[in-house]
Amino acid sequence: MSEENNKYEVLLFYKYVIIDDPEYFAKKHLKFCKELGVLGRVLVAKEGINGTVSGTLEQTEAYIKAFRKDSRFEDMEFKHEKTEGHAFTRISVKARDEIVTLKLEDDVNPNEVTGTHLSPKEWQETMENEDVIILDARNDYEYDIGHFRNAIRPDIKAFRELPGWIKKNLADKKDKKILTYCTGGIRCEKFSGYLVREGFEDVNQLHGGIIKYGQDPETKGSNFDGKCFVFDDRLTVDVNRTEDKKVVGKCLHCGQEAEQFVNCPIDECDKLHIACDTCRENYQNCCSDVCKDVYLTT
Repeated sequence: MSEENNKYEVLLFYKYVIIDDPEYFAKKHLKFCKELGVLGRVLVAKEGINGTVSGTLEQTEAYIKAFRKDSRFEDMEFKHEKTEGHAFTRISVKARDEIVTLKLEDDVNPNEVTGTHLSPKEWQETMENEDVIILDARNDYEYDIGHFRNAIRPDIKAFRELPGWIKKNLADKKDKKILTYCTGGIRCEKFSGYLVREGFEDVNQLHGGIIKYGQDPETKGSNFDGKCFVFDDRLTVDVNRTEDKKVVGKCLHCGQEAEQFVNCPIDECDKLHIACDTCRENYQNCCSDVCKDVYLTT
């Protein structure tokens, strides 16, 4: 293997497309991933596929080529991120009812109804308009470590709570221009469709999500403060590549600026929280004095 192919990258991908037998697809795909050596998480449902995997450049290239051979996925977009080694410790491929869990009584098919896709440059320009609502479609802890400036923070712990939050907080804003975004775009595909169906008149989403925006050579991640939370061992990645960037994360314990997530080591807790270096050491990565006492006595 060449030196170039010893380097690693993370692939993010999704596509809403009919998969008749998700259980069988997941079983075959897991076998393929194990043989190839990629690690990560892939969800398969009748509505499509959603995944993140890591591997050497040689492995990820082979992974993409395998998908391209299937006509259902020949135009699927892959987002590439450089990384040092694997971003996962295992491979998981599972069949689910949805590839993002929104749990609507009347589900949305993004191939039939979704918001207007804005390129990174179009998003950057539209954000500067005064009469727009920038809506973060992610969970509160994702927002807390990094977000677009002037974006609304939803008070939710899980994506499926977002429709209820919208009805309580934005039902009277249906005539406003809505800009919604998420990590890689998949949540916005269905969520923006939900907004359109609910009667919001001008719904727009960031194509490719935060990840693509940060990689764009024109926007360079501008107007995004903090870091982007990712669902792998890295936990966060940089977005803003300009000189105009800020830290927005706050240490749970002392309130000082911080950009590192840790999990509480107590199994019964496992709380994901932001902590500065000093408090991480003082609290032994624990989220509270109670958990620290338990940790030190076990």
